[in-house]
Amino acid sequence: MKRIAIPSILLAVALTSACNSFLDKEPLDTFTDENFWESENTVASFANAFYDQFTGYGNGGSYGDFYFKTLSDDQAGGYSFANWNFKNVPANSTEWKDGWVEIRRANILIDRVDRVPMSDEAKAHWRGVGRLMRAWQYYKLIRAYGDVQWIDKPVDFNDNNTLYAARESRDAVMDKVLADLNYACENMYDNKSRTTLNRDVAYAMKAEVCLFEGTFRKYRKVEDGQTAPDAAGATRYLTAAKEAASYLMTKTFKINNTLKNSFEINSSYQANYNSTDLSRNTEMILYKAYKKDVLQHSLIAYVSSSTQLNGMSKDAFEAYLFTDGKPLALTSLDKSDAARVIPVTRIVDKKTVHDTVMSISHLLAVRDKRLAATIDTALCYVGRGFTRYGAGMAMTSSTGYGVCKYDNPALVERDRNQTGRNYTHAPIFWISVVYLEYAEACAELGTITQADLDRSINLLRDRAGLPHLTVNPGFDDPANKSGVSSLIWEVRRERRCELMFDNDFRYWDLIRWHQLDRLDSSTHPDILNGANISADVTDKLVSRSGNYVNGSKGKTRTYDKKHYWYPIPSDQMALNSKLKQNPGW
Repeated sequence: MKRIAIPSILLAVALTSACNSFLDKEPLDTFTDENFWESENTVASFANAFYDQFTGYGNGGSYGDFYFKTLSDDQAGGYSFANWNFKNVPANSTEWKDGWVEIRRANILIDRVDRVPMSDEAKAHWRGVGRLMRAWQYYKLIRAYGDVQWIDKPVDFNDNNTLYAARESRDAVMDKVLADLNYACENMYDNKSRTTLNRDVAYAMKAEVCLFEGTFRKYRKVEDGQTAPDAAGATRYLTAAKEAASYLMTKTFKINNTLKNSFEINSSYQANYNSTDLSRNTEMILYKAYKKDVLQHSLIAYVSSSTQLNGMSKDAFEAYLFTDGKPLALTSLDKSDAARVIPVTRIVDKKTVHDTVMSISHLLAVRDKRLAATIDTALCYVGRGFTRYGAGMAMTSSTGYGVCKYDNPALVERDRNQTGRNYTHAPIFWISVVYLEYAEACAELGTITQADLDRSINLLRDRAGLPHLTVNPGFDDPANKSGVSSLIWEVRRERRCELMFDNDFRYWDLIRWHQLDRLDSSTHPDILNGANISADVTDKLVSRSGNYVNGSKGKTRTYDKKHYWYPIPSDQMALNSKLKQNPGW
């Protein structure tokens, strides 16, 4: 990925700072706001800062958007138990602050483009980049906080009417977000690069944002501090999501006088996550490239070393279908979930050591193939470590289920186990997600056909070794207590299993489906439980809940409807009396 040059970092910091006298300052590293905007290259250099918004697997030892987001029903963090994002109103918040910093950056780009001597096409593209990234930040602010102020120009620090304005209706602001997305889709460069912002990325963003907004408007409830459902608005956004996804699914290019799809499903599910080179991966729309000794991350180290990892929950494990296409309650296959004690031999200090592992290979053999590509074949927990690939450190998991999805056995041990040494690439937008968005939008609109399923979800099911989903699934899963049809339930299941641990998708899915109460451990205890270790009769130190590993070490989580919104930081409330706090905080 392109990295912004140091002088441009300095300029970007200056342009986005809260200094009242920016134009009075001496030039920073020879650049000023007046002389910087001189060519398309300098515009591109300024825009490179936007890539930092896509954290991917993180940088160095920092956390990213994959695996580390444990506030969901997919993971149970023992030592890092996530008991909601906020317990009380914070004095300040990076979630609030960072969004506004990036919106200001986008507004500066949009405002300055017309100063630059370049073609109308180039101006439209860079204006589109600014509007795309403004839309992306507003989307993230709105899904977290609801009503926000709309700001579409660089704010003068003496403009009190803007600085101290009241919050505007989230619905009205989202309509402006959609206008930004539409502009970006129509005007950004249509290039083939998968590491730069372009028209394809704009369509991918539009599909995600519009699916969120369409389902949110459909399922929201007044009694939970939200406005009434908006059927017309839901239909409008779901239609926009479907159309944006369809654009990417049908896009083609010509090679040797033959048309090929620009994006196609990759043969290996795990290769989307553990590859050191995604440049040839046909699923990628945008990815974050890491490079050894230059830009590295720690995701693999966190899921393959002695630091206890945040394991998969029993609830998530049971979401995966069996190979007959049926859920746990209805399958005709062996539905037992207990691990088996299997004798193994290991080489330690050049000596053969006899040991045992708690194997779940027999459980994985009758399930969706994505499960075996996501968790280890043997359990690991306190008192019974497990070494993946037979090398490196013994791992333990909060739930017993180890996470292998992001690991790469081809890396040398040092580049796997040490923090800050991993350099596998991270997907940011990819076609599998678009397939899921398309199918869900069609299902929610009530217009889905078998052809829609066959060109989307069923491509994923082929890779997962599952029978095709039909518009009439042929069964009603007793686990479906969400008030939606069996078809929508299965579409949601597909999304959960395909995107397990990815990009914090699950938490925001529960928000938009109005299912956040699923994170209450008193009514859904299996979100904190893990593997069945009843066969392990040794006296291990692991925390148990009956036959199952207790992944939260006895901690619990209680649902409160106020968690549908983040609280506005108190320092912002003190600065602006027109800001009203979100319900319940």
